[in-house]
Amino acid sequence: MSVAQTLRDAALLLSPVSDTPRLDAELLLAHALGMARNDLLMRQQDLTVPDGFAALLARRREGEPVAHIVGTRDFWTLTLRVTPDTLIPRPDSETLIEAAIAYFGDRTPGRILDLGTGSGALLLAALDQWPDATGLGVDRSPAALDVARDNAMHLGLGQRADFTLGDWGQGIGGRFDLILCNPPYVACDAPLMGDVLRDPPGALFAGADGLDDYRRIAPQIPALFAPGGMAAVEIGHDQAAGVSALLRNAGLTTSLRRDLAGRDRCLVVQAGPQ
Repeated sequence: MSVAQTLRDAALLLSPVSDTPRLDAELLLAHALGMARNDLLMRQQDLTVPDGFAALLARRREGEPVAHIVGTRDFWTLTLRVTPDTLIPRPDSETLIEAAIAYFGDRTPGRILDLGTGSGALLLAALDQWPDATGLGVDRSPAALDVARDNAMHLGLGQRADFTLGDWGQGIGGRFDLILCNPPYVACDAPLMGDVLRDPPGALFAGADGLDDYRRIAPQIPALFAPGGMAAVEIGHDQAAGVSALLRNAGLTTSLRRDLAGRDRCLVVQAGPQ
């Protein structure tokens, strides 16, 4: 069977379990062939479908995320290693990097803090964006920190990125020009479906209303700001009012940024008037 027909058939098989069945099929076949997806698409007529593709397809049909099957996920300008120990980086979170770029303009945030770094996606994307910056990633999962350190090393960012085990901003010394934070924000009884079901529960759930971690993080932010600093904090689509209130109670000001789908996604946080 030709590659083109194989991809069509695979997309049909994956359509009940994926919102992006054709893309999933292409990524899995490219992985089976040991090449980039773009190379697969350019060379379809010259390629033969390998025997291992059927097994990869079966894993995806069972609900395993493509990122876990191939072991990587693209985020911003980077390709990151991901494992079941980390949240799978998603394009929605790139909104935080876009917000930081808009805030700093032609300036460089010299020191960057990523609270709940996971795979290191946000911190490493920011360090790639600003070559003169250094940063610190904090996570409570030793396994996630191992993944983040490995990503930093393979991306050539290991000399500018430090990682430490910690509980949000508690006990973090120093002050930061840019704080990035994508905390758990799913209510414990919220119905979930799709790839998110394979994310670590500790990276998803945050109490009855999804705001438990924001309640802990908000009072910590003011002491972490360098003069003129900002934080980009990811939120759920219906949480702007609730999280903004918590941040205002900590003496901070907020403005809202939406993702490419038009959903509330990021709060831009600054120190309030002194």
